Amino acid sequence: MSLDLSKLARQQQAPEQGDELRQRVIQALRGVHDPEIPVNIYDLGLIYRLDVDPAGTVAIQMTLTAPGCPVAGTFPATVECAVKCVPGVIDAHVELVWDPPWTQDQMSEAVKLQLGLL
Repeated sequence: MSLDLSKLARQQQAPEQGDELRQRVIQALRGVHDPEIPVNIYDLGLIYRLDVDPAGTVAIQMTLTAPGCPVAGTFPATVECAVKCVPGVIDAHVELVWDPPWTQDQMSEAVKLQLGLL
């Protein structure tokens, strides 16, 4: 039985590459701002789930601050476009979800401080 060292090396690199890609995707999400609150969607807590495959496929579940948000029909495509521009991302899909409803509890402490909520 022979050991394929190149395959082993690729398997060991995959998690590190996946982590790097995930961080680049998060940076892209931080570049997208909520249209009603001057804060990025990641730190605002609108991203409920972020799956990043080391091969370059990204799946996101996100919400909006309110179901009646005027950009509900177009904003997921805006987020998807921003993620697809990340080097290493081959495909991205954004799903808009409403459960659980967004609350201010999902905001990072830094955002709460920035908005004067702390």
